[in-house]
Amino acid sequence: MMENQNTFDMTENIPDEMFEIIGLEKDEEVPARPRIGYWADAWRRFKENKVALLAGIILLVLIFFIIFGPVISGYGYEKIDSGAINQGPSAAHWFGTDDLGRDLFARVWQAGRVSLLIGITGALVASLIGSIYGGIAAYFGGIVDDIMMRIVEVLLSIPYLLIVILISVVTDSKSLGTMLIALTLTGWCGIARLVRGQMLQLKSQEFVLAANALGVSPMKIIMKHMIPNTLGMIIVAITFDIPGYIFSEAFLSYVGLGIQPPQTSWGALASAAQQNFMFYPTQLLFPAIMIALTMLSFTLLGDGLRDALDPKLRK
Repeated sequence: MMENQNTFDMTENIPDEMFEIIGLEKDEEVPARPRIGYWADAWRRFKENKVALLAGIILLVLIFFIIFGPVISGYGYEKIDSGAINQGPSAAHWFGTDDLGRDLFARVWQAGRVSLLIGITGALVASLIGSIYGGIAAYFGGIVDDIMMRIVEVLLSIPYLLIVILISVVTDSKSLGTMLIALTLTGWCGIARLVRGQMLQLKSQEFVLAANALGVSPMKIIMKHMIPNTLGMIIVAITFDIPGYIFSEAFLSYVGLGIQPPQTSWGALASAAQQNFMFYPTQLLFPAIMIALTMLSFTLLGDGLRDALDPKLRK
């Protein structure tokens, strides 16, 4: 006992300078970069994509003019001036006037409200329905999955133009609500298939098995665990669906099956201007540019979001 006490006293008196750390360096304890979350890292990678960032800026500028453009022009989009018919772009009318003397600058941005509303609302409604439908099919699987997917395949085989015509005839209306119902009636089928495929992979993950073992209800597992884990893919799908809905609305309005006066949209403006295209090409030029620019910007934005939200590309 005395010997152990003497050994302890000797080691206590040894100065710290005589000890040396071997095999461990302080620099190795410093992390290469600070830890950041999934969404912060996605935003960092999105900012590095200059094309997608430029597309987002263009969309913000378009949205600004769509909101405030009719007010900036100083003219009502329905106001008729018989003394200013078919005028070209000028200081008084920046985009010119149409065959009734209405200011095209105000009408283009007013039409953008309708087109963008249809695009965003249609994509959101279709994504919501498709996500829930695809999640239920993937979670239950088996005969339930087979029946639900066969229904999707049948709906996808029906041309949406036929659906629009039938709904217009049945409801005797070509309003904004009729257009949204017609476009979203089968528009959710595509996202349902995407979500189903993604959730079939998530179904075998440990957190889903643990929730099942704890007795969590199937609907809660789908809404609280499976759908949030596919949120990145759903956001990307929405950005790709918006230009599709805008183009569909423009096409239907162009052929006379869409928005009718006194309401207007980019497709309706293009349809009205094509009759005078040979003499007044600017009347068709501006709505066509807005359609093309909006669709291109949303497509490039979706491409950038797809790269930014892909966890496999995270460094």
